[in-house]
Amino acid sequence: MDLEGGVAIVTGSSSGVGAACARQLAEKGCNVVINYAHNEEGAATTQKTCEELGVETVIVKADVAEDDGCRALADAAENKWGRIDALVNNAGTTKFCAHDDLEGLCKQDFLDIYAVNAIGAYQMVRAVAPAMRRGGRGSIVNVASIAAVMGVGSSIAYAASKGALVTMGLSLARALGPEIRVNTVCPGFIQGDWLEQGMGKENYARAKTYLEHNTPLRMTATPDTVAEGIMLFLIGASVVTGETLILDGGHHLMQMPMARR
Repeated sequence: MDLEGGVAIVTGSSSGVGAACARQLAEKGCNVVINYAHNEEGAATTQKTCEELGVETVIVKADVAEDDGCRALADAAENKWGRIDALVNNAGTTKFCAHDDLEGLCKQDFLDIYAVNAIGAYQMVRAVAPAMRRGGRGSIVNVASIAAVMGVGSSIAYAASKGALVTMGLSLARALGPEIRVNTVCPGFIQGDWLEQGMGKENYARAKTYLEHNTPLRMTATPDTVAEGIMLFLIGASVVTGETLILDGGHHLMQMPMARR
């Protein structure tokens, strides 16, 4: 799928994976709708980076947990360019909570996390699907997490929400073909400020060092390497839909300690 001159929406693109993805799309000549919920300065930086690469952009402040926000993102693309070719459902949230701390999560935590990570992605797909169908093509990539397949991560609620996102991707791939492809990426540990702030500097450094010494590839992901995986689905996999790609340096292949009986 050639995206030169096309239009992509990247949710949560003011920093991290979303910003890297917006930039890589711009490098391919694709116009980008940049989205943020809180980080206006970061969104402006992403816009500047993309426009310096010769494409057009629009910034939209929107919370994907709200359907009106999702429809505003789709409307912004159609109003400016009259088309939507690609969607990257990257916006996400969590609450850092040790998995054995069952009192650390409440019903509202689950609802808040699901509202963005699963329901928000669904609402975005619903908002862009009519334009993609009219155009006769579309590619959607959902950004889940290794938490979805390993049950690890910042909290049980987060892992459950990302598992739901993976399953939803399968359902949507069946429902939206043949015009629209839907695929999912599952990054592992991603280097960056967001994870470091959530885990704390010492825990972040410890986990990063451990993974870089013990995973099969001896590496952890960066926003750029995750964006590269997303681009594979957007551009280089025209015959692929309903697939899930793990981007974790082989973390999921590591032997887990045997439970004591």
